[in-house]
Amino acid sequence: MAIPEPATRNIRNGSWLTAAKLFVPSLLGILIFFVPVTLGGRQTILLDHMVTAARGLLGEAAGLYALALIVAGAAYPLVVGSWRHSVTERIFTVLKLAGVAVAVMALTGWGPALLHEPDMLPFLFDKLVIPVGLIVPIGAVFLALLIGYGLLELVGVLLQPVMRPIWRTPGRSAIDAVASFVGSYSIGLLITNRVYQAGQYSAREAAIIATGFSTVSATFMIIVARTLELMSVWNLYFWLTLAITFLVTAITVRLPPLSRLDDAKTDGEPESLAGKRMATAWRTGLDVAGQAPALHRSVALNVREGLLMAISILPSIMSVGLLGLLIAKYTPLFEWLGLLFYPFVAIWGLEDGMALAQASAAGLAEMFLPALLMSEAEFVARFAAGVVSVSAVLFFSASIPCILATSIPLSVGRIVAVWFLRVALSLMLAVPAGYLAQALSGG
Repeated sequence: MAIPEPATRNIRNGSWLTAAKLFVPSLLGILIFFVPVTLGGRQTILLDHMVTAARGLLGEAAGLYALALIVAGAAYPLVVGSWRHSVTERIFTVLKLAGVAVAVMALTGWGPALLHEPDMLPFLFDKLVIPVGLIVPIGAVFLALLIGYGLLELVGVLLQPVMRPIWRTPGRSAIDAVASFVGSYSIGLLITNRVYQAGQYSAREAAIIATGFSTVSATFMIIVARTLELMSVWNLYFWLTLAITFLVTAITVRLPPLSRLDDAKTDGEPESLAGKRMATAWRTGLDVAGQAPALHRSVALNVREGLLMAISILPSIMSVGLLGLLIAKYTPLFEWLGLLFYPFVAIWGLEDGMALAQASAAGLAEMFLPALLMSEAEFVARFAAGVVSVSAVLFFSASIPCILATSIPLSVGRIVAVWFLRVALSLMLAVPAGYLAQALSGG
């Protein structure tokens, strides 16, 4: 029976409205995260302009705002009782409480003079903690546009054909990878652990995704780029870092320890969508867009999650970050570790090669440390440090404890082995990428 004309019109209108719901927020998110705009004589992405404006409005109160987030983050595990869950949780609760004391010292000037040297607490608090405290909640508002209206799932379906041959993971892991890079490693790990527990990932596949895809998000990359003064080449930095991160993952999956993990699973996945991929991607994106909540609800949810993320990471950034800076300045530990990485930099004849190798080693403690330690270096070394900060993926202040809290069978020893491989390979690729970025930017 033919559908009456008014009913046909309603179906078409509904389809167009759903398509608009898919594309309008997604395109707006792309505009805010990836399109440089010149305002006040400064060219950078809109999100960076917003963070700068927010900090200007807060003025001297920015430090108090950051302190409030740190105090909330230290209190949160005590209030909800999560500190009881494991030894790891208890250790990080202590580190978060220490972060409060360190933040108070940064604001008041109290404490040993060596902590208040320009490259210690002042630099850590002003260049890292305050920007992270601002960009994570603000970025979360606009992240809702990128990840909440079907773009993520649409891209995931389109990427399925390349996942198995390149990264040895199922097609559905494309969504994990995209979620991590535009959302956060915590989102990616949450997805991965749920799918692994359902028997749809093998131990090897879950470990590959956790150590190779669950990296920090675009919002954190902006902080790294700001610290290293790379915002003028933001798109080069973002896309080259993404390419290097996933290329390194493609190599590490073929090396021990990941290649030796169990690859059995209880529930497979139909991978074939021959001739239907674009249609399936389009339908999947529309389905998600059609079921997505109203924009104000999505933004409210993302702001809540952004604030929770900010309070969970800022206290440990203060304590672990300061500890890392002290170790880097007053002990030879990172110098020794850096010697292991220097050969991978030396082949390119980089002037700051040894400093870059040592800074990259420091990233095991906290992913921002390479950026902090290389902020005064020449362009190529700064660019490479920014890439390695992200492509290393694994660090003890956040991502490693998150992995250990999942069901994925990865020990600390295996994780550190994967970290070493990732840093070595990243350095080999990041330095020539820095030269390329310098040439393309006319630097």
